[in-house]
Amino acid sequence: MNPQLETLFREPEKAYLRPDELNALSHFVSSLPERINFYRRLRSEELSLMQAVADALEQQFPQESEARLLRSVQNGILLLRCAAMAMLIDNPDFVTRRLGTWLPEMVAAYETQALDNTLYQLIKQHLSERFTTSQTTLLFPGINAAQAFLSEPELETEETLVSLF
Repeated sequence: MNPQLETLFREPEKAYLRPDELNALSHFVSSLPERINFYRRLRSEELSLMQAVADALEQQFPQESEARLLRSVQNGILLLRCAAMAMLIDNPDFVTRRLGTWLPEMVAAYETQALDNTLYQLIKQHLSERFTTSQTTLLFPGINAAQAFLSEPELETEETLVSLF
């Protein structure tokens, strides 16, 4: 759940919610039907969306092995599902907690950083073509959080090199 809302519910015996806290809760509750409907639509369109993304990725990387393309697309599916859950519970940090423990290592181990960068851009592009701006605005924070993992190995390598000199 959204960390701000979790905080609201931790100690109900201390005091009633303040007006700003009630507004946050009201906003979450009132936006829930939109997020649920969008989640359902994402779920039902996942296969066709990711097939279009996979086809575009294969066109942009014709020399790439099928195994590496498949690995990247599988990671993209997991990313999309985690981003959808983060959107549903209104907590973009959910993606960081779920993917942060293994995604950077997978990208490094399979050397799919270039593929994954392109894949994430294609996912965002295809989502923007299929869904409204307000819907993608709900989903993109989760995708952007995962995309940030792709630049971290570069930063660590640069920091390691700098500290050696």
